[in-house]
Amino acid sequence: MSSKLNILLVHGAWGDASHWRHVIPALHNKGYNVRAVQNPLTSLPDDIERTSHLAASLEGPVLMVGHSYGGMVITGAGNATNVVGLVYIAAFAPNEGENPGGLFGLREPPPGAPSFALTSKVFCG
Repeated sequence: MSSKLNILLVHGAWGDASHWRHVIPALHNKGYNVRAVQNPLTSLPDDIERTSHLAASLEGPVLMVGHSYGGMVITGAGNATNVVGLVYIAAFAPNEGENPGGLFGLREPPPGAPSFALTSKVFCG
């Protein structure tokens, strides 16, 4: 097993893996193996599964980094045996069983914010 750190970047709900295009080269230049998962955004369980599979396929320790909704994803996917840490960048950091809709409902939305209902459960272990 490699001891070189893998960094797995997870995008938010209104984006894709290309949002990390300026971060990836800087991390590569520092010697890290870097991957950005392209989640389908079809459901939270689908995104957790895709991210979990990518993490499991990497040789060596994995540091997962999630932005925004990506925090929900890394919380669910961060139980892989080779995951050594989770980093939340302006991201949701749910407790076990919390879902996006429940987190959004904790506060009144700001004026003019769109209204939507996300109800997929997070399966944290």
